[in-house]
Amino acid sequence: MHMVGFWELYFWGLLGIWAMVTLLWLMSIPLRNVSIVDIFWGLGFAGVNGLYFVLGQDLGCRQVVLLVLVSLWGLRLAGYLAWRNIGKGEDFRYQEFRRHFGAERYWWFSYFQVFLLQGLLMWLISAPLAYAMWADPLGGTSLESAKQACAPSLLEWVGYACWLIGFFFESVGDWQLTRFKANPANKGQVMDRGLWRYTRHPNYFGDTMVWWGYGCIGLAVGGYWAFLGTLLMTGLIIKVSGVALLEKTLQSAKPGYAEYVRKTSAFFPWFPRK
Repeated sequence: MHMVGFWELYFWGLLGIWAMVTLLWLMSIPLRNVSIVDIFWGLGFAGVNGLYFVLGQDLGCRQVVLLVLVSLWGLRLAGYLAWRNIGKGEDFRYQEFRRHFGAERYWWFSYFQVFLLQGLLMWLISAPLAYAMWADPLGGTSLESAKQACAPSLLEWVGYACWLIGFFFESVGDWQLTRFKANPANKGQVMDRGLWRYTRHPNYFGDTMVWWGYGCIGLAVGGYWAFLGTLLMTGLIIKVSGVALLEKTLQSAKPGYAEYVRKTSAFFPWFPRK
């Protein structure tokens, strides 16, 4: 039995995200550091997914598994970004915004330009999570037995497989890059080893696969329109804030990157060209 209707649940997610980003914005003012919003990205999804879990459908195995998967993904990403960014000051992108709009007014302008915008994107992208948490354990049919409730459909298994592949690429890719950068001998060099030998962006490919996993789980229980959240995340990663932005920066920053581009797949893992 549903505790709330889907749209009510989804609306509570919007309110929860608004409260979180507003609190984060208030924290950023005395810190004079908008970059903390990047660390919050994974935590925000874990938080709103937890809210969907509490307010959504009577618990089934899918809801519990999804709670674990999203929490694990969000906490790993937040922990990695916190370890990488804390103590290094505000990211150059936000510093440029601060100079452009003026430091005396950027403290309030950032609320709309950064925090509310990311919060809105987070809410839209979270649609497949909301639907998967809300849907009945058997996708709309009555609960016949605990065993049936814990028997995923084929599409749901595809979602879990996508998540595992994505989490592997994202976490291992970040770990390999961290080790590479930790070696002073590699300064100024292009990372082309490990997973980075087969794709120029294993972390972004992994992140995309994780969200296709969530999307497939939502589709398995009838969340067809909610899959738009997965498509939105994919578009952001490939065309806006992920691959496209990083490629533009690296092309000018690293002399050997053009050769790396010539021989290495841009996104989907594949064997390097000779």
